[in-house]
Amino acid sequence: MTAYSIYTGRVTNWPIVLVSAALLVPLLIGGASADGSPRDLALPILTAAVIVLLNVLTGVSIRTAAGPNGVAIRFGPAAWPRCSYPLDRIASAEVVEIGLGQVAFGFWWTPWHTYCTVRSGPALRLNLTSGRRVTVTVPDARAAAAALQEAALRGRR
Repeated sequence: MTAYSIYTGRVTNWPIVLVSAALLVPLLIGGASADGSPRDLALPILTAAVIVLLNVLTGVSIRTAAGPNGVAIRFGPAAWPRCSYPLDRIASAEVVEIGLGQVAFGFWWTPWHTYCTVRSGPALRLNLTSGRRVTVTVPDARAAAAALQEAALRGRR
């Protein structure tokens, strides 16, 4: 039986939740009627609560596993959206630095690149055999890249 290194990690960004909740305050203020009736605030409060809940369930944390099965990415406790990249589709893996203004946080897809990020700093970048690149926030990008490189080397033997 061969033992493989498997990397797993979770990154959570609670400041994003706090900022998004704070940005909803103008919505609540704008939803208040001139007479200040609590009934008129029901829809804006419900809308704000749903937006914050969706943000917490899908957009503030990323769980990543890397190893002999490739890379699996899951967002938040709802594990959605999710992405999987089998090892045979990964040409290489590298550690990159994500700057604050370099990429928007969350799940972003373009024809050439997929971003799964919730913070700045070191991240794992997958260069796929199709030419696409996938960048994902992980707690220890070097360990994730090393687990993939080890799995690729063992797969070639």
